[in-house]
Amino acid sequence: MSKTADRREAATSEQLHPWIYRTIVGLVLVLILSVWGFVGPGYSGLALAVVSIFIFIAVAIPIILWRIWRNHAADPDEAESFATWQERDFEICDGRLKGADAALQVLLPIAAVSIGMAVFALVLYFDVGR
Repeated sequence: MSKTADRREAATSEQLHPWIYRTIVGLVLVLILSVWGFVGPGYSGLALAVVSIFIFIAVAIPIILWRIWRNHAADPDEAESFATWQERDFEICDGRLKGADAALQVLLPIAAVSIGMAVFALVLYFDVGR
């Protein structure tokens, strides 16, 4: 392989930066807190508890698997800054994206749901004034 091809291969990544995963966990916590803004009379508290548990499990399983993988990895990853990671190419099935674009596409759905739910909960709280 030529040096240019080696540099191009070294400038790609197939894994998201750890800060993206931490941001996802933070946004999920915002979502859970926002959903609890809709608790009302009757069985709504029970339904919200069940939904919260499902969301918690959906986040906890990948975190546990990642920690197991990290503890048993042959060579631990070097700590790379987010600024460096976002400038690199990110490998996807259809080709490559810039790291910043990949991060945006990964975070956009959960951010939209979390922030939207928080806004709905705040409007309900200030409009109805429980």
